Amino acid sequence: MKRIVILGAGESGAGAAVLAKKEGFDVFVSDMSVISDKYKKMLDDHHIAWEEGRHSEELILNADEVIKSPGIPDTAPMVAKIKEKGTSIISEIEFAGRYTRSKMVCITGSNGKTTTTSLIHHIFREAGLDAGLAGNIGRSLALQVAEDPHEWYVIELSSFQLDNMYDFRAHIAILLNITPDHLDRYDNCMQNYTDAKMRIIRNQTPDDAFIYWSGDPIISRELDKYDIQSMLCPFSDRKEVMEAGYVSADGQFTVERPAMFTMPQEELSLTGRHNLYNSLAAALAADVAGISQEAIRRGLSTFPGVEHRLEKVATVDGIHYVNDSKATNVDACMYALESMKTPVILIIGGRDKGNDYTTLKPLVAEKCAGLVYLGADNAKLHANFDDMGIPVSDTHSMRDCMEACRRMARPGDTVLLSPCCASFDLFRNMEDRGEQFKTLVTATI
Repeated sequence: MKRIVILGAGESGAGAAVLAKKEGFDVFVSDMSVISDKYKKMLDDHHIAWEEGRHSEELILNADEVIKSPGIPDTAPMVAKIKEKGTSIISEIEFAGRYTRSKMVCITGSNGKTTTTSLIHHIFREAGLDAGLAGNIGRSLALQVAEDPHEWYVIELSSFQLDNMYDFRAHIAILLNITPDHLDRYDNCMQNYTDAKMRIIRNQTPDDAFIYWSGDPIISRELDKYDIQSMLCPFSDRKEVMEAGYVSADGQFTVERPAMFTMPQEELSLTGRHNLYNSLAAALAADVAGISQEAIRRGLSTFPGVEHRLEKVATVDGIHYVNDSKATNVDACMYALESMKTPVILIIGGRDKGNDYTTLKPLVAEKCAGLVYLGADNAKLHANFDDMGIPVSDTHSMRDCMEACRRMARPGDTVLLSPCCASFDLFRNMEDRGEQFKTLVTATI
């Protein structure tokens, strides 16, 4: 019996373990952290052996294949030992793809992945398609393949997940943009990160489609390096020569191929330039999938948005509070600031990922009435922004942060949580950061 070892017992790891067990493998799960009760129960219910708080070499290095959580870097000591032994390391997505013939719609990009993935899933469900939501959001793809299979899967893919995918094939691949992010995981080399993102088109055939933003300079440069077999569907905010999706001169939201589709731009539920790109990508994906114009129009106009992404929380004492905790890089914060119409008190900070804040400073100067730093170490923020003549406050907890915001904000201002950084210095994750923000805002109503 072939032995599968899974490193990491979160959503992806536990799901991969269940699928591996179903397929008849000898399965063992190892997590250096404490495994949540939810996943312990899942593993126990399926009679899968596991350990927490350690990686036991004698139980791991005898694996025929290892499935690694995307959160574990290649530099982790156990991963290095596995690679030294020559054992194959794959992702949960790669493993799950071996055991399904369902159609895969895969979305990646430095910004907009979650919104676009959620919007596509919404449109597919509105159209009556049997579609599962997986990857960085939703339930584990492997768990769904094992226990709740769907005809379609709409999958948000991070660069970390793409790194360990080899034979997996996206029938519809979407690349929204490539901007600096996670460079700490890629030897501070932008090309390494770019190469990971471009893996989204790996194994595509002429029967597949590749949807991408034509205005992204990195994507445009990279296309010439690949022998792309799939149907190319570029999109832009304006009509160019090759665009499959665009906004026409008279404001019509337009998809030209494979089937013609138009609707007035003002009927889109999502607003802002960045969301226009997300909506174009989603409409193209739905069009390629053969969804009717009526269902696409209905989905685009009724989508409620994504939690922690420019989420309007409340207005308290005339001050507007917006939760954009998902903004974990500079470009995401730039999109958020661009969409603001009132003076902004910007909450910024967290675990830095090699950010270059230089490009953010013009928008900060234009939009911000104050900056509140929220991180375990705010030295880099002080070095970048303190000399701009904007009031700043240094905080190290969400409660202190909110008190600083209330002191700084005036009626009509917007307090915007758009941190540019990862959350793991002070919070469990991005969701925890956003939930704490919302809880403290609504506690004052």
